[in-house]
Amino acid sequence: MNIEIKNNTEEDKFTSTIDGYEAYLEYSQSGDRISFEKVFTPVELRGKGIAAKLVEYAFEYAKKNDLKVYPHCSYIISYLSRTDKYKDLLA
Repeated sequence: MNIEIKNNTEEDKFTSTIDGYEAYLEYSQSGDRISFEKVFTPVELRGKGIAAKLVEYAFEYAKKNDLKVYPHCSYIISYLSRTDKYKDLLA
């Protein structure tokens, strides 16, 4: 499933709207650090890999912008336990 993800800088979250439902990853950024706070996928969209795509997008954003990542969300921590792909970005 290809989804469009946008960086909503006014609300500090990466968002994707599918079938009228919004999935998002909330973050806070200060200087060269970004904290990933929360990933949310509406019940109607769960099980489609959308949360993982939001996490990948967020890490790619951090990589592109030379940011160190602080993961605070249990989903993101679980995601990281399954891959070493973004290990070098962790603070």
